[in-house]
Amino acid sequence: MSKAAIFKKLRYRLLLYLVVALIFAMPARTALEHHFLYFPETRHEATPEAVGLTYEEVAFQADDGTQLNGWLLPGQPEAPVILFCMGNAGNISHRLETLQLLHDLGVAVFIFNYRGYGLSEGKTSETGTYQDATGAVHFLNKRGWPTKRIIIFGRSLGAAVGLEAALRSPPAGLIMESAFTSITAMGRNHYPLLNLLLGWLIGAKYDNLKKIAALKSPLLLIHGQEDTICPPRMAEELYARAPGEKQLLWISGAEHNNGFIVGGEPYSQTLKQAITKWTGF
Repeated sequence: MSKAAIFKKLRYRLLLYLVVALIFAMPARTALEHHFLYFPETRHEATPEAVGLTYEEVAFQADDGTQLNGWLLPGQPEAPVILFCMGNAGNISHRLETLQLLHDLGVAVFIFNYRGYGLSEGKTSETGTYQDATGAVHFLNKRGWPTKRIIIFGRSLGAAVGLEAALRSPPAGLIMESAFTSITAMGRNHYPLLNLLLGWLIGAKYDNLKKIAALKSPLLLIHGQEDTICPPRMAEELYARAPGEKQLLWISGAEHNNGFIVGGEPYSQTLKQAITKWTGF
């Protein structure tokens, strides 16, 4: 066999090995992504009634038709609605304190389970969470809230989901709390060696730093000064990159998940002022 024939045979063999490796890598990629990014719980621990709130149990569809579940809490007459995009753990039943705080502002509130969380069907992915949030916006449109009467509020992973939803249908305003710049940056920060070796296996990017430059809505960033999960420098980077009207509220002493508790009256007042400025409510 000639050298040319041998090299040709080797090229075909290497190509075959590459295809096989990629095929076997896909399940590993999905498994690794879910191990590090998504922590759903299917059982609701309580409902808004537990904290004295009236609510409507809602079934709606994501943009791709996946059946989702959420709660709609009424507000004062003619009030705008806050679409709340939660973080990556638990389900909507673990956000009752947040629902109480937002309800006390007088607005309507819609919170929903991503696919694979709570009573929502499907399995979570980056694309899926975006389709879920877009479906939630469309649901609110059908219920009488035009997009300019919707405020999108995302916390942690939900900040990334909320940003994408705001880019697709610019709302009255966007609130991003405890946000990160990207999954890649989070990997470098927390697992530098593992990220170097296996980071390519995580397909989800949630690249907020790249996307935020295209934001057309006013922005309120909220971040705990003691956040060790999403370091404060990430909030600074996002704020610097964001165009247009923007505000950054630092919560002294707050970690990643307790800003709305530690923030107290300044936190609530900042939310109220933003809502009034953006919607006139």
